[in-house]
Amino acid sequence: MLLISWLTPSHFVILGLQIVFAIAHSGGAALRPWAEKYIGPRLYRILFALVSLPLAVILIIYFFGHRYDGLQLWQVQGVPGVQEFVWLLSAISFLFLYPATFNLLEIAAIQKPQVHLYETGIIRITRHPQMVGQIIWCVAHTLWLGTTFTLVTSIGLVLHHLFGVWHGDRRLSDRYGETFELAKQRTSIIPFKAIIDGRQSLKWQEFLRPAYLGVAIFIALLWWSHPLLLEATSRIAW
Repeated sequence: MLLISWLTPSHFVILGLQIVFAIAHSGGAALRPWAEKYIGPRLYRILFALVSLPLAVILIIYFFGHRYDGLQLWQVQGVPGVQEFVWLLSAISFLFLYPATFNLLEIAAIQKPQVHLYETGIIRITRHPQMVGQIIWCVAHTLWLGTTFTLVTSIGLVLHHLFGVWHGDRRLSDRYGETFELAKQRTSIIPFKAIIDGRQSLKWQEFLRPAYLGVAIFIALLWWSHPLLLEATSRIAW
C-alpha cells in the first residue's frame, strides 16, 4: 500500500519522456554521418535541433510541474547554507554542460557544423564535460528537492549520459581511428584523473574565452529568472 501511495504515474511518464529523448538524441547523433552525406551538415543540424529541442523543453516543463511528486525522502531546504551550496553546484554544472569548446555558430548552423577532436580547455579536466555537468546538476537538484520523482529523474538522466559517454567515444573512434585512441589515452572520463596521472596539465589561459563569459551571463540570468520559470511552468497542467 505504501508503494502504491507514492509511486505516482508521473514517475513513469518522466522515464518515458527520457527514453524518447534519448532515442531521438542519441539516434540522431548516430545517423549524423549518413544524414550529412545526403542532406548536408547544415540541414542535418537544423533537423536534429527541431527534434531534440522541443523534446528537451517538454522534459523540463514536466519536471518543473511534478518535481514534488512521490515520497519526500528528506527535507533540507531550511538548513542554513544548503541553498547556497545547491546554487554553487548548479553554476559549476553549467560550466561543464556548456564548455567553451562548443562553437555556437556551428550549433546554430551559421557556420558549417563539423565534428571536432578537442584536447584543450575543459577537455583537459574530463573528456565528457556534459556527463560530468549533468551528474553535478542532478546531485544538486536531488539534494534540494529530496523527492522520489526527482531521484527517478536524476537516475534516468545520469544513465542516459553514461550511455552517451560510450556512444560518443565509439563514434569518435569510428571517425578518427588511431588519432582518437591517442587522444583518449591523454584524457580521462573521471574529472582531473588525467591531470593527477600526469597525462594532462591545466592551462588556465585556455579558459579566458568569450564563451565562458557567455556561460557566466547565462548563469546570472538563470538565477534571476528561475522563480519566473517556475511560476510560468506551474500554469501548464500536464
